[in-house]
Amino acid sequence: MSDAIKHECGIALIRLLKPLEYYKKKYGTAFYAVNKMYLMMEKQHNRGQDGAGIATIKFDMQAGERYIARVRSAEKQPIQDIFDQINSRIQGVLDAHPEEHDNLDFLKKQIPYLGELMLGHVRYGTFGQNSIESVHPFLRQNNWMHRNLIVAGNFNMTNVQEMFNELVRIGQHPKAMSDTVTVMERIGHFLDDAVAKLYKDAKREGYNKREASSIIAERLDVARILRKAAKNWDGGYAMAGLIGHGDAFVLRDPAGIRPAYYYKDDEIVVVASERPAIQTVFNVKKEHIHEIEPGQALIVKKSGAFALEQVLEATEKKACSFERIYFSRGSDEDIYKERKALGRYVFNRVYDAIGGDLINSVFSYIPNTAETSFLGMISEAQTRLNAFKKAQILAKGGSLSEAELDELLMVRPRIEKVAIKDAKLRTFITQDSSRDDLVAHVYDITYGSVKTTDNLVIIDDSIVRGTTLKKSILRMLDRLHPKQIVVVSSAPQIRYPDCYGIDMARLEDFIAFKAAVELHKERGTEEVLNKVYSKCLASLDKEAKQVTNYVKEIYNPFSNEELELKIAELLRPQDMKAPVKILFQTIEDLHRACPDNKGDWYFTGDYPTPGGHKVVNRAFVNYYEGNRSRAY
Repeated sequence: MSDAIKHECGIALIRLLKPLEYYKKKYGTAFYAVNKMYLMMEKQHNRGQDGAGIATIKFDMQAGERYIARVRSAEKQPIQDIFDQINSRIQGVLDAHPEEHDNLDFLKKQIPYLGELMLGHVRYGTFGQNSIESVHPFLRQNNWMHRNLIVAGNFNMTNVQEMFNELVRIGQHPKAMSDTVTVMERIGHFLDDAVAKLYKDAKREGYNKREASSIIAERLDVARILRKAAKNWDGGYAMAGLIGHGDAFVLRDPAGIRPAYYYKDDEIVVVASERPAIQTVFNVKKEHIHEIEPGQALIVKKSGAFALEQVLEATEKKACSFERIYFSRGSDEDIYKERKALGRYVFNRVYDAIGGDLINSVFSYIPNTAETSFLGMISEAQTRLNAFKKAQILAKGGSLSEAELDELLMVRPRIEKVAIKDAKLRTFITQDSSRDDLVAHVYDITYGSVKTTDNLVIIDDSIVRGTTLKKSILRMLDRLHPKQIVVVSSAPQIRYPDCYGIDMARLEDFIAFKAAVELHKERGTEEVLNKVYSKCLASLDKEAKQVTNYVKEIYNPFSNEELELKIAELLRPQDMKAPVKILFQTIEDLHRACPDNKGDWYFTGDYPTPGGHKVVNRAFVNYYEGNRSRAY
């Protein structure tokens, strides 16, 4: 994605099912969980660079002994920073007490992160300041062990205001109106309520106050708490939590928008946002890793009892397709195949754009994340060339000389590395009047790789704003003097905001939206914008379930091809010499390539939750009124 957008957050949960002595004996270290957590977070580094944090719970500690530890960082290399801090604490204890290196009871008491339950988080904030207060995990503290709650997640809620108001109505005074705080406090409210009732039950049954603690831990119904807490949530989420006495959970939204995978054996339970992280870190086969299904909660009790509970009724599965196109690591077996398929399926449009002239066409990709879809596109180009060769051979029969045959067989797709990103340059770019000239040089080109008779085909994973294309990439590619430049997106046109975790909140940022508005202006149909504004404005006072996406009406008069032509016109710098075509994947081929991840609301406007429709209408109202605020 040449226009960088902020990624999804990532979660990592580790629950040891054996005593620490077991891991010390089998793996040679009592810090098995700490080491694995570091790897799990680094393997999901692509999901977060704004911040990172982990929290640990130790089991069976005595009163007065610290059993919860948390460390967070908002530094430039946050994962490295928190584990530097952890290692420093560990090494400090080991250096001070060399005689206790093998005394696990001593080490567990002295070292904060030597516990049985760990929750890690890598953050890529969608908005707000990048401060330590915004970094997960969040901690809700209480002197009652069972009322301590630690929460971290990959999520955005569309109805934060309503959730906040409900907390105020039941008597709480939340410290902030953010989705993280409101989610944690809502879970905490029902956790408090459940613990209080269980305590009363235990006392009525004759248990003393001290004995009641273990009874509460045993009887606490985590699924019931989550069912009550999440009843009115509207958003996409994979929500992970730890309860002070040792229960753990991960809850996935009813539409399966945000991903969550787990692995379990007799030693460990692991949850992560990406399957390859688990595969690589624990060296397990793909078939042994499972998805937490939509609306399900994975729950591990302090006793080690494991369950998958259907907490919320599942709706139609709309797993985020951007996970497959861009966010998740391409090392996942299925994602790798899907990205190749995206390149393969979009090739038909490329073939038409270059007039079938594969001989005089050069293929490349920008940025590096588009490499896998590029491989799929080249595979399909090779298939077309093979068909061309076959036709030539059959047409000429036995009249081909050996030299002619050799020449024909040597024809293959022309692949060149035409653009290289200069990462060093970006760090210098300022905000002054010379910025545009500097931005234009973010990419270097490989001179001599393209002839003046060549079509130059560049594939990108997606085109959001088109800013980098206009200010940098197209200008640089034009210096190669190709016959024409064809930029192809392996994703469809991004037309609508995301409100479930991706940093795509404003309609006016999307080049597809700008193109639609320009077409209305050119054709004298701007009244459509006024009508849509009126409908959107009126919808803001309605309940989300009564709202529809009126912004679709702005796009309805235009075909995909008409929008593509206008996008190319808007993005092509006036001083360029080469003509430019910009092509996008079709929705049908997106679904064909990614059959199990059909969440496509940013392309189609078909939001999987009622709150999504309200968000897109609010986004248009903000655009129309010149308000740069976020729509959620």
